Amino acid sequence: EIKQKGFERRIPVGFLTYPISQAADVVAFKTTHVPVGDDQLPMLELCNEIVDSFNRTYNTDVLRRCVPILSQCSRLPGLDGKAKMSKSLGNAIYLADTNEEIARKVSRMYTDPKHVRVEDPGHLEGNVVFDYLEHFDRDRSGLEELKAAYTQGGVADSLVKRRLANALIDLIEPIRRRREELQKDPAYLEEVLKEGTARARNIAGTTLHEIRSAIGIDRF
Repeated sequence: EIKQKGFERRIPVGFLTYPISQAADVVAFKTTHVPVGDDQLPMLELCNEIVDSFNRTYNTDVLRRCVPILSQCSRLPGLDGKAKMSKSLGNAIYLADTNEEIARKVSRMYTDPKHVRVEDPGHLEGNVVFDYLEHFDRDRSGLEELKAAYTQGGVADSLVKRRLANALIDLIEPIRRRREELQKDPAYLEEVLKEGTARARNIAGTTLHEIRSAIGIDRF
């Protein structure tokens, strides 16, 4: 990430303190299980080191260690085949994307550079479209047939991309529609945010009081 953002030797302090801020978000609620992508595992490792250090230093058990929860798809490559799918890199599909936007993004996805002609044998390794199909295509037998045909030659990349676009649209369209419905009721959304904020503030406030008490500064 340092290389990606071109920091070189001029690394901002926020880059170094951000993992501590993330850890605070976890320990404030005494979280024991955190759903993350595998790129966040080092952050949770550091979080647990902070927990152990604090509890050991102040002879307390106020803070709790946590464990990661990884899905079967703990990280997706970007549409361009580089790094991970990321909003900041502009290589992502969003839950708010329309069916047309999904189809357009999939049409530009990285496949197999050696698969120049339809009759050429295609390769699955490093082929981002097939990486996505592995996770999102529910027709497993049909996918296996497609993979066999693609590697033998005679299957166009456009056909494979169309299959992926349809699979993603089936998954995302209901989510997008629900999102659009909720956006029509800003008062409800604001109430949800206020209620969640109040609950979070109450829990985090209790944890902070226990932390200050363990340190011995609760009287100040």
